[in-house]
Amino acid sequence: MAIRHFVDTHTFLWYLAGSAQLGTAAKAVLQDPASELFIPATALAEACWIVERGRVALMVSDVLAAIDNDPRITVLPLDRSVIERSNGLTAIGEMHDRQIVATALVVQDQGEIVDLLTKDSNITASGLVAIVW
Repeated sequence: MAIRHFVDTHTFLWYLAGSAQLGTAAKAVLQDPASELFIPATALAEACWIVERGRVALMVSDVLAAIDNDPRITVLPLDRSVIERSNGLTAIGEMHDRQIVATALVVQDQGEIVDLLTKDSNITASGLVAIVW
């Protein structure tokens, strides 16, 4: 069974921008043409918001084009199942991070093997999902 690699907001932006902040293992997954990549809608919206505010040297159109042009990427919705799963994830204090982790957990609850490409210390410390960095 293939691993479903979930991509956090900053991980995705750092990858697109070619940032040295990107972890070696995460970069290898993102560069592997065989990787299945999943971006929670929350992470995509947050990425566009960060770019719009000029915090990364990209344009929103670059972010959206990267999604559209990479057949390995699937954007997963922020739906009721994710909202329900995010409730109670008190080990993660930030709402967007909870929703990103909850999206991965919803897929994991369906019997899939998942990991999350993230450097976020709050998510990592929660121990709720396997981390690749």
